[in-house]
Amino acid sequence: MIFKCKNCGGNAVYEPGRKKMYCPHCDGIDSEDCIKGGSITQCENCGAPITIGHYTSSDKCAHCGSSIVFDDRVEGAYRPSLILPFKINKEMAVEAMNKEFKKRTFTPSSFLSEKSLDNMKGNYVPFWLYDYQAHYDFRGQGTKVRTWRSGDTEYTETSYYDVIRQMAVDFDKVPVDASIEMNDGEMDLMEPYTYQELEGFDPKYMSGFFGEVYNQGADELEERAKIKAKSASEQLMQQSLSGYSSMKPIHRNLSFNRDGLNYALMPVWVYQYDYRGETYRFNVNGQTGKVVGKTPVSKAKVLIYGLTTMISTSLIYYLLLAILEVLNK
Repeated sequence: MIFKCKNCGGNAVYEPGRKKMYCPHCDGIDSEDCIKGGSITQCENCGAPITIGHYTSSDKCAHCGSSIVFDDRVEGAYRPSLILPFKINKEMAVEAMNKEFKKRTFTPSSFLSEKSLDNMKGNYVPFWLYDYQAHYDFRGQGTKVRTWRSGDTEYTETSYYDVIRQMAVDFDKVPVDASIEMNDGEMDLMEPYTYQELEGFDPKYMSGFFGEVYNQGADELEERAKIKAKSASEQLMQQSLSGYSSMKPIHRNLSFNRDGLNYALMPVWVYQYDYRGETYRFNVNGQTGKVVGKTPVSKAKVLIYGLTTMISTSLIYYLLLAILEVLNK
């Protein structure tokens, strides 16, 4: 499908800054008309042949630049139940990266050049969101140690306690990305999203952006979700056990019951930069602006920094010598 402007026939796209559909040709707002089509090999706007990836759900025509959402990739089993629309546009993502890069002293000055920004893309990444009811039964032996002094004698008293905890926790929308291309660790670092802003799926939000269908099924990825939920459960349990000098677990049983599942699309700005034969990839949370990624190191900046530090140290050294010489006269 393609979204055409009713006013001029141009390609209408979703503009995060306006939170509305926008036609860049005539500045029309919410003037889109959805034109459905079934082809994944031909552009619905200009008719030129297109080639898409196995998991691609939205793309841009290389010939006319139109943004196309592929009907078969957003319907039936591939239809998401939820989508988190982009909240920050490309300019905002660039600003977020600029702020991040300024903190990194040795990042090359050309890392965010106008030319390299052509590689920045807004992607809707497929996610599974799991809901769980967790039950944690814990029994252990805790100690509390009290020490005091009377005269020249120090006394220590150790008290022992049977500790029993039963904890129930509801987890709502534990996220796991379902894209092979995206690095799992980096996607985990992108969190948290504000899930209250999730909306029922509407393909118009994908116009102007790239998108994927899920590459892996929910059952295949569930273990990652359980690891996250388990880690959070352990932290909550540890908080409830505070106040003891030591704690020896005797029995612990943590169980999960999945009581909900959603297939959702989450917004990510992806910036890829080739530097001296190596590819660096940055991800920007399309809702919060959080930046995740590793920057290259400029050897020139490292050298300049080292020389500057050495010169500064030398100046301080000779200044101290001069002060000592004056004081000794």
